Amino acid sequence: MKILVLSDSHSSMRFMRSFVYGLKPDAVVHLGDYYDDGQAIAEEFKISRFYQVPGNCDKYRLYSPVPETLVQKVCGVKLFMTHGHNHRVKSGLELLLADARKTDAQAVLFGHTHEIYCRQEQDGLWVINPGSCGYGGGSAALIEVENNKITGCRIFRQPEAVRETEETQEP
Repeated sequence: MKILVLSDSHSSMRFMRSFVYGLKPDAVVHLGDYYDDGQAIAEEFKISRFYQVPGNCDKYRLYSPVPETLVQKVCGVKLFMTHGHNHRVKSGLELLLADARKTDAQAVLFGHTHEIYCRQEQDGLWVINPGSCGYGGGSAALIEVENNKITGCRIFRQPEAVRETEETQEP
């Protein structure tokens, strides 16, 4: 199974569409900045497994309060999802990792820094920041899952996304 992780879209809808269309993920996670971008993609593609949290730029874009952290099983793996601003990720990951570990999550997903980060800790916890699909040329993460375990994580940048979309389009 494939989980597409997007963050910091800042209205870069074309980029997100190319990933959803080209990769045909089983689930999509949007980590905020801008929350309504995620909602638009979920509705447009009728994504049944869609999860999202708001970012720091969403404070005035939401009509009602929504949880800023979500811990949920997605495609059989437990994910800790947050934008990252409340965990001060620009100053380090200690607080974020401590909170994720308290939940026994298999992966912690965050954004906010616009910097790509994908590694597995010694204790098995995956730490993934897809970067920004709205800045710096665009990037996203694809988590691969088999038998309720994360088997890998790939980072895509915009040029790769376009090639991937072209290669997987139906004639």
